[in-house]
Amino acid sequence: MTDHRETLRSSWDRTRTHLTAARTHLIGISDVDLSAAQEYLDHNELGLAFDCLVDLGCDLDLPLLFWQDLDRAAREMRLYSTDLHTPHLTSADFCRRHLAAACENE
Repeated sequence: MTDHRETLRSSWDRTRTHLTAARTHLIGISDVDLSAAQEYLDHNELGLAFDCLVDLGCDLDLPLLFWQDLDRAAREMRLYSTDLHTPHLTSADFCRRHLAAACENE
């Protein structure tokens, strides 16, 4: 049981590192309020922090590194679905789209 907890805690730490790295790309951008994302990170609500950061980044011209950091977090949290019948787009789907577009622009 302890081994499972340590594995989970390590995964959370890696995810938090990726989300924090993505968050740094938004610091200093006018009209971007990072307080909600930080509160989610502080309370270990990593999925909500991910959703918030994707939402904040969707309308901004952010570097590829921002989307790569979010992609790593999504993979760590296993957010990418293989279900083709999902009726709506998720934050992970938006992350994938922006990552692909950013890769094309690099």
